[in-house]
Amino acid sequence: MPKIEEVKKALIESNPWWKQKFDINYKDREIYLELSKYLDAKQIIALTGLRRVGKTTIMLKIVKDKINNGFDAGNIIYFSFDNFRDLGISELIEIYSENFEKDLTKQKFIFLLDEVQKVENWEEQIKRIYDLHFNFKIIVSGSESLFIRKKSRESLAGRMFEFKIENLSFKEFLSFKGKELKPLNLYEKELSFLFEEFMFQGGFPELVDIENKDFIKNYIRETVVEKILFRDIPLMFPIKDISVLESLFKIISSNPGQIIEMNKLAAEVGISRRVVSLYLGYLENSFLIKKIFNFSKNQRKTVKKLKKYYPAIPALGFMYGNEDIKPKIFENVLVLQTRANFFWRDAYKNEVDIVIEDKKILPIEVKYGEIKDLNGLLKFMKIFNINQGLVISKKEESKQKFDNKEVLIVPAWKWLLEK
Repeated sequence: MPKIEEVKKALIESNPWWKQKFDINYKDREIYLELSKYLDAKQIIALTGLRRVGKTTIMLKIVKDKINNGFDAGNIIYFSFDNFRDLGISELIEIYSENFEKDLTKQKFIFLLDEVQKVENWEEQIKRIYDLHFNFKIIVSGSESLFIRKKSRESLAGRMFEFKIENLSFKEFLSFKGKELKPLNLYEKELSFLFEEFMFQGGFPELVDIENKDFIKNYIRETVVEKILFRDIPLMFPIKDISVLESLFKIISSNPGQIIEMNKLAAEVGISRRVVSLYLGYLENSFLIKKIFNFSKNQRKTVKKLKKYYPAIPALGFMYGNEDIKPKIFENVLVLQTRANFFWRDAYKNEVDIVIEDKKILPIEVKYGEIKDLNGLLKFMKIFNINQGLVISKKEESKQKFDNKEVLIVPAWKWLLEK
């Protein structure tokens, strides 16, 4: 356990609102409106997501709002376990209580515990605190999935609401830049240019106003990718060879959207199929890659069928890929922005890039260049009896009819702002 003085010092530094007026530079996030509905409920709130996407900022926004609504600032405790992996959560609470003269049986308290997954058996500790203290509101965050272990989800079932904090949406990106370009059709050139900028920037809040591409590359590589690959993942998982993990990640980042055949990939990197599967799972649980499935109305078939992998940071394609990668990055951005879980491919290699299954099924083809071949889209619409399909383009906009089928063609920036 760290020395009490170290923990006390970290508490004082991390909670400036205990001594002075507190303010933050916060810009609206779409997810905040949703999670704020649960702030007064007893249940724990869990925030997960990639490094540097704004989880801590959202926690501090909660602090600011609670203080503004009359909550005692001295009873709001923020603490990051990033450098305190050996500190128990109950020990932290005890140090807070004893050193800052707090009777935890009286009044209400809010505990915001950042990078909580670094603490061994954090879920059991949190469960015990939750069950014993009805006057505590607990908010936790993690830059890896907090529910990697099945028992984590089971032990906290009914006690926790989970929210994934994504990279900025294109709409949020424009808002962060202070761009209100309406009506949209008046600003087509500006919005098209801003979307290209957004593709390279990666949706990280701290990079919104940065134009230097070398700075952006270094930021993404050093503060996100390398910290996850060489620090976070080895702490959480049994990794024998980090260079192999890095190789797998670069293979996916340099060719977004490839269909992964485990045996071929295993031979390429020189490890077993089982280890490849494990390492891809580690990358996925750390939010560095996204997996989407071949669509089927039969859920069992969906799980067993082909899978595509994309980096969670499309801009990495500019670092690891070749000169012709821009169309792939464009597709990668759309997969993430639509939060797609499915693509479609049949035995004859007819293919649709994205399939959205919400209230109805929407097949989406992504075309960065000239729009020629829509056979895969039309084949899907026929097989699944879909009357309307979508093509997301770089700049073209039109509507096409094929018998009783309709295909809308919409520029990416416009569809993302209007959907």
